[in-house]
Amino acid sequence: MAEKKATAIWQGTLTEGSGVVSSESGVLTDTPMTWKVRTGGSEKGKTSPEELIAAAHATCYSMALSFELQNAGFTAEKLEVTSVVTFGPKPGGGMKIESSALTLVGTVPGISAEQFDQFAQGAKTGCPVSGALAGNVEITLSASLK
Repeated sequence: MAEKKATAIWQGTLTEGSGVVSSESGVLTDTPMTWKVRTGGSEKGKTSPEELIAAAHATCYSMALSFELQNAGFTAEKLEVTSVVTFGPKPGGGMKIESSALTLVGTVPGISAEQFDQFAQGAKTGCPVSGALAGNVEITLSASLK
């Protein structure tokens, strides 16, 4: 079993305060985060939990699809995956992560569009991050083959 660790430090109020997040690997080191960024504002060099979830989902999905293709005898030249995670109010009050929209553009020699779509859909349910989000977050996929 693999364990991964990250630590967040927040100071101040939710809307006026700020924080940093660091990961054990050092990829994130005191990376700034703010409420403004989380709710749609932009502040260069600052992140949000939703951006980190989007990065995790895109990364995990690309790996899951690569595995599906490998098992079928295909090797991807390139899998470009984007995840757009939405965050907004939930009925009755509070906030929630609403959706993760995956967009895939793949270059896979020797595969048909039908096969590619079949593997793309399979990876959507086989991806562990999709599994963690399933039932709580709407997950959509738009896939195209170059």
